[in-house]
Amino acid sequence: MAGGNIVLIGMMGAGKTAIGAELARRLGRPFTDTDAEIERAAAMTIPEIFARDGEAFFRARETEVLGRVLGQGGSVVSTGGGAWMRPENRAAIARTGVSVWLDCDLETLWQRVRARPTRPLLATPDPRGTLARLLAERAPTYALADLRIPVGRADGIEATAARVIAALHAHDPKLVETR
Repeated sequence: MAGGNIVLIGMMGAGKTAIGAELARRLGRPFTDTDAEIERAAAMTIPEIFARDGEAFFRARETEVLGRVLGQGGSVVSTGGGAWMRPENRAAIARTGVSVWLDCDLETLWQRVRARPTRPLLATPDPRGTLARLLAERAPTYALADLRIPVGRADGIEATAARVIAALHAHDPKLVETR
């Protein structure tokens, strides 16, 4: 595992950014949220990119940004919910680190995302139904991750980060050596 990256994957609302930032803090590693990097590079929000250029354009930029971030090595990386769906992204993550699926149930995800209008994939007449469909479509591919961490509504950031660290340690103790 060349770069030793720890890459968080999962649905929107799973807590990838919050857990990732906490993991990076605890492990003394750099943290990157690929969605934030895409927005910074484009000087636009993700909903604006989707509206102007479409999802295919966004996914191509996401792959470019992810490749650049993974190339830096030794980081904790939070990806967008759809990043793991692309085979080239899964391969790049596998070459440079370990993938960690933050696996949330539909009700937890819905409670976390329903009040946020910044989710372009949920800008539909039935956002909860869309979320359920996306979760059903993506879960089998998310299950390809190296590690799976179940996350429920009552799970806090600190407790979940501790569970991720324990799973990482069991997978490869070198991943959790503090720097």
